[in-house]
Amino acid sequence: MEVHEVVLVLKNAVIIVLKLAAPMLVGALITGFTVALFQATTQINEPTLVFVPKIVVVLGSIIIFGPWIVETMKEYTVELYTNIVRILL
Repeated sequence: MEVHEVVLVLKNAVIIVLKLAAPMLVGALITGFTVALFQATTQINEPTLVFVPKIVVVLGSIIIFGPWIVETMKEYTVELYTNIVRILL
């Protein structure tokens, strides 16, 4: 197994992880920014106010994007397993 093949597999894995985590992270980022803006304008300094909307948004995005996440993970796993034989030989 060559070094560039290992680097390619790791690069693809990182790209897949970033693609799969992006909907949850973007939703949490937008929700956090919106709640922080609301807290700043109303001067409500309750630190726990941010957590409930973020949890709801992240769980909602997992429900919405769940099938796509599972399908993408399945495709990558099948591709990885089929390439293991080629890489090792």
